[in-house]
Amino acid sequence: MLRPWKLEFKIDKKLAKAVYLQIADTIIADIQSGRLKGGDALPGSRVLASMLAVNRNTIVEAYQVLINEEWVLSKERKGIFVSDQLPSLKIRSKDQQEVTREFTNPADPFLINYDDGHPDSKIAPITELARAYRQIFNRKARWQMMGYTDVHGDIEFRKAVSQMLNHERGMDSNEHEISITRGSQMAMFLAAQSLLNPGDYVVVENPGYKPAWKAFEHAGAKLLPVSVDHEGIIVEDIIKLLEEKKNIKAIYLTPHRQYPTTVTLSLARRLKLIEISNANGITIIEDDYDNEFHFGYRPILPLSSFPELTNYVYVGTMSKVVAPALRIGYLVTKDRILLNKVGELRKIIDVQGDVIMEQAVLQLIKEGAVKKHIKKATIHYKNKRDFVHTLLKKHIQDNASFTLPDGGLAFWIVPKVNLNWDDLTNSLLSRNVKIIHPQKYSFDHYLNGLRLSYGSLSEEQLEQSIAIIGEILKELQ
Repeated sequence: MLRPWKLEFKIDKKLAKAVYLQIADTIIADIQSGRLKGGDALPGSRVLASMLAVNRNTIVEAYQVLINEEWVLSKERKGIFVSDQLPSLKIRSKDQQEVTREFTNPADPFLINYDDGHPDSKIAPITELARAYRQIFNRKARWQMMGYTDVHGDIEFRKAVSQMLNHERGMDSNEHEISITRGSQMAMFLAAQSLLNPGDYVVVENPGYKPAWKAFEHAGAKLLPVSVDHEGIIVEDIIKLLEEKKNIKAIYLTPHRQYPTTVTLSLARRLKLIEISNANGITIIEDDYDNEFHFGYRPILPLSSFPELTNYVYVGTMSKVVAPALRIGYLVTKDRILLNKVGELRKIIDVQGDVIMEQAVLQLIKEGAVKKHIKKATIHYKNKRDFVHTLLKKHIQDNASFTLPDGGLAFWIVPKVNLNWDDLTNSLLSRNVKIIHPQKYSFDHYLNGLRLSYGSLSEEQLEQSIAIIGEILKELQ
């Protein structure tokens, strides 16, 4: 395939910026200038590494930055291509008029982008996964792979997920209570469509996870936001809603490390919620999005592990464990009628998941590669968490409060005074730091808090950006 584009680039070793970032920024500049256009193919990592006389891993890291920031996309077995929809960012000016900031200055790309908790793709066991995938593909007869299988996913893979949940999360599940999905958001959508009817009410945490809220609203449900404090969702407020005769069908929770505040739901409130659920026939939808990486003795067990809880849907994901781009989620429920509805709906929109990938991940589980990776990743993220904590104490603690999380990939930062978050966001954008605006997790008004996720950022990026955040917080106090 002809690849006419050639990167005109020289490594500047005097710069503090890492070489992979220099390469990524140069490619961004070529996209901005029009030298590279939407749909253009980039050289393969080996070819570009040879052109620039650098290690191939350096090119892989540069391409990953471009993929994460949506400048390029990776097409399986085809290569890396410039995105047809180049990113722009809508921000609010001081007069609250919405404006669009385009990337027109090659020297001003968004180098530091705080996501909502993505893992570090550089430590993902990609080599092991690719090897397992090839082995599974070659081992199975083609006629076996090309036919349809169980709508809920490969039975052996479901057994492995069940075993993991039972042994590590204290649950009592079996493979016939599990449905494998393409990511946790698909699991949430299927659960919402199968459980809810128009007019039903769903209690949600405020602040909380808006993509889940949208899944409930798409099913015709109405949201009842309930505030969160240092012990998690305020159960007394749920009781008040029940006294108002609200037709509450479900309660959606992220109890292990609440999104976005990272607080853990207290035991007393867990037990009260189970009592409320059982007494009123309310289904608890538990989103355990952040269970794997825990730095203390052990993670708090899910509500769904309590044998007293009758009605629940438990949602999880393998994406953070194996690879960020791997779209394997799952839902668990003992409600066979609900699970059958999930299966029937799944047939309409997807028929089945990626069975070969499920078997490849299963092989990694059986080999112990997943367990080994989790152990390695936990050490990696604990060290990074401690590094961020040191930076926060140095640059931010005079103007904001925060606690050291015992797991997960984010800190929750609360400024000591109420801020204008539009001003703060704009000020950070002017310094090439992009954060998640509180409107992304607030129900009706901006919460005075910032979710700072560190998993996917390098120490260099964290050190630079946290110093900038500290400076701007001080200016706005």
